[in-house]
Amino acid sequence: MPTTWVMACAYSPSGHLVACGGLDNKCSLFKLSFDDDCATKKHTILTGSGDTTCALWDVESGQLLQHFHGHTSDVMRFYPSGEAFATASDDATCRLYDLRADHELAVYSKEHIIFGASSLDFSLSGRLLFAGYHDYTMNVWDTVKAEQLAVYYAHDNRISCLEVSPDGTAVGTGSWDHTLRVWA
Repeated sequence: MPTTWVMACAYSPSGHLVACGGLDNKCSLFKLSFDDDCATKKHTILTGSGDTTCALWDVESGQLLQHFHGHTSDVMRFYPSGEAFATASDDATCRLYDLRADHELAVYSKEHIIFGASSLDFSLSGRLLFAGYHDYTMNVWDTVKAEQLAVYYAHDNRISCLEVSPDGTAVGTGSWDHTLRVWA
């Protein structure tokens, strides 16, 4: 890594590449397999930035393919089909973007939510969006209706990470209060 300040890291869906980003404003890709048959179906990577954008890049050429504007997109997650992605931001909103149509589909926010969102993930079907916030809560959103379905309180500090289990039966949250919670 060109920087000692790694802020994000993610595996490719194939598990053959890992991408890391840091405070040097670069995204570095590392090949984990040297097999010739480890090619991925899609040769693109999505990055989020403090400059209020997300960007879709061609992995092979490094060329910028699309820019997505809307808010400070520090966190993002791909929709289960891979054709859309969601972002979470310090502006207290989550947003859903369509990669095929190159536009924003929905904004998930409420006037009473004033704290930033720090993490998010989709249900296996993609119908639900789970988001962790700096006000110590996890919100559940209907991705189609853009409605808040539930709010869960259990942490004594901000939620820093969130992930749906591989079988879709639970959501795990981690917090600055040094606890992990599993919601099933």
